[in-house]
Formats: sequence, C-alpha cells, structure tokens
Amino acid sequence: MDVNAAVAAAAAIAGVCTGVIAMLAFRWSERDQKRPTRTSLHTDAVLPPGVDTVLSVLRSSAVVLDEADAVVKASSAAYALGLVRGGKLAVEPMLQMARDTRRDGEIRQVELDLPRRGTGRGEALAVSARVAPLGSRLVLLLVEDLTEARRIEAVRRDFVANVSHELKTPVGALSLLSEAVMDAADDPEAVERFAGRMQIEATRLTNLVQELIDLSRVQNDDPLEDAEPVRVDELVTEAIDRCRHQAGTKQITMAAGGTADLHIWGNRGQLAAALGNLVENAVNYSPARTRVGIAARRVNAPGGDLIEIAVTDQGIGISDKDKERIFERFYRVDPARSRQTGGTGLGLAIVKHVAASHGGEVAVWSSEGQGSTFTLKLPEAGAARDRGQQSTAERDDLDGEDPGADAQNDTHTAQHESRETREPIPAPEVLP
Repeated sequence: MDVNAAVAAAAAIAGVCTGVIAMLAFRWSERDQKRPTRTSLHTDAVLPPGVDTVLSVLRSSAVVLDEADAVVKASSAAYALGLVRGGKLAVEPMLQMARDTRRDGEIRQVELDLPRRGTGRGEALAVSARVAPLGSRLVLLLVEDLTEARRIEAVRRDFVANVSHELKTPVGALSLLSEAVMDAADDPEAVERFAGRMQIEATRLTNLVQELIDLSRVQNDDPLEDAEPVRVDELVTEAIDRCRHQAGTKQITMAAGGTADLHIWGNRGQLAAALGNLVENAVNYSPARTRVGIAARRVNAPGGDLIEIAVTDQGIGISDKDKERIFERFYRVDPARSRQTGGTGLGLAIVKHVAASHGGEVAVWSSEGQGSTFTLKLPEAGAARDRGQQSTAERDDLDGEDPGADAQNDTHTAQHESRETREPIPAPEVLP
C-alpha cells in the first residue's frame, strides 16, 4: 500500500514538472517569436506605415538603416549606384553620417565624389547625400546623382566664357581701329586702310551674332511645327550661290550631282543654313584651284528611307583627335586659319543641332592631306512625318549633351563608311 502511494506521488510530481516545463517552453517560444530578429528587420514590416510607398516614388536613391547599420530597405537606384553591397551601406562617409544622425537626431547633408563602378575611366560620380532620422530606431539616407547636372553646368559655363571671348576680340579691334582712324585723319591712305580693317571686323562681329541667334533658334524651336517638303536640289543650289564669290576668289570648282528630285520634310530655313554651313566650311578650308562636290542620294534604312547629302572637299583634312571635337561650339581645328577665314566655330554645332532636330544626324570622314566629307543624313519627306514625334525629345537631349562625345560616335560611324561616303557624285554638273 505504501509502495503504491509512493508511486502515485512520484507520478503526480513528474506530471507537475512536465506541465511546468511545457508551459515555460511555450512562453519562451512565444516571447522569442515576438522578439525582432535580423531577418525580420529586413522586411517591409518594420518600416512605418506609408514609408515604403513614399520611397518607391522618390527620384533620389533611398536607403533605410537600422540601429545595427544593416540595410532594411534600399531602392533599385541605390544598388545601381553601388551604394549598397551585401546588405550593407558601402560608402563609409555616408555610413558615418548615419551613425552621427542616429546619435543626436540631427539632419545632415553633404556632397561627395564617388568612384564610378564598371568603367575603366577615372570619372567620378557626383552625389548629394542627405541623412535624417526615421522613427526612433531607423535612419533614412537619400542620395541624388548630380553628375549630369554638373556636366551641363560646365558646358553652359564654358559656352558663356567662349561667347565673351569671341565677342571681345572684334569689339576690341574696332575700338583700336577707330582710334587709329582719328589719329590718321590727315592721311587718306591710312584712313582707307584702317576703314577696310574695320569693315572686316564688323563683318566678323555680325556673323558671330547671327550664328549665336541661329544656334539659339535651332535649340529652342521645334522645326517640325511649320515643316514642309523641301526640295534637296533647291537647298544645294542655294548653298552654292551662298559661297560662289568665295569659291571664285580662290578659283575653286563647285560641282553638284547625285539623285535628282529628292525631298526632305522639315524647316526650309534651318536646312538651308545647315547645308550652307557645310559648303562654306569646305570652301574656306580648301586650297586654291581645288574642287568641292555636293551630292544627294536616297539610301534604305530600317525606319524609312534616308536622304544623304554629302559635301566633299580636297582640303587640309582633319586629324583623328580633332574629329572627336569638331561639333563642339567654338572649337576650331586651326584657330589661326579661322581668323583668316572669319570662322566663328559655331557652324558645325548648328549643323549638328539641325540634323538632330529633324530626326537625322551628321557624320564626317576625313584624312589629313586628302580632304573631308561631311554627310547630312535626314529622313525622306514621307518617312520624316512618322518621326516627327521623336524629334523634339532628341533635340532637348542635346542641350546637356557633350558635343565631343556625340561627334566621336558620328565619326566612328563615318569611318566605317570610309570611301563609300566619298563616292556619291555620279556625273556631277560643274558650276562656274
């Protein structure tokens, strides 16, 4: 009897212990589930309501850090910029800013230059980083890419500097020449000589101002708003007439040929200015008693037929390093020669903008001592109507674009065409 009572008491004690252990295990498990883990910190649930939605629509790269500096949330742009790697913020200055903000709750902002990933070039990535507390435990980092804005600002700053320099030269010359005329009032020959120089400088100043106006117009206006079918033959004739006197002075023969009765859809004035600039360039940089050819032809292209207008000269040619920059504003292959010819360095920049705004491009082939061929490639009248909606966006992209980079791409394309581009003049008509 005593044995049975002892067994029963032991069983009761064991049951109580088992119940207590089970209850403790349940409570421990429940508490463990409620405790935030590193995995749970990487889910959207830890973010305050609505933050995830706001971060998804921000243009800036966004990174949310927890108290252990682990990344809770990061936008795809943050990964693309290389800010986040392996679940950690990879930029030490930004990480230090986040720690300081977590400590004192103060909003911080700084601009940094970061190495660019995935390129062999030593270009820096300019960013603006802003850190702010997000709730009691999280820190929000917003990073904005300033690289493009800085590049555009540099282009504009250089443009203003170049304009100021180019305007200063003829204005200063006119001032000095006017003083010389006053001092030589009793010498008719000197007055006549100085007056002739003043006319040259005044013409150069007028051309510069006019080309600045033309460049501004082709950048800001939509040429297809008042577009019309334009005969290529008429554009060629007008370009030749524009340069006939200069060509005659140097005894340069001008030849027109190619396919007749071609049409381009666009602004007639801008197209005439672009082709006129190419022909004038060819005449100015060609030696005496040489030949300049202008020819047009139709070529097949995936998006519709293109009209190619090639201007070929037998001039001094362009070196490889200069071909990368000739479409930049105010860039001159030979500054000394440009002063003799009155060139402003804006002609090819205008050609490039006109071509792009009409849905086309301009390419160049050249070899030093063998001459150059500039080719305008524009959609034919029928195909150009279909491209009208795209031209405005292409033109706007040019405002912040590096002219040298696009010129390099055009040059690369044109070099593959090589001699094919220089053979577009079947049986040209020689013009006096």
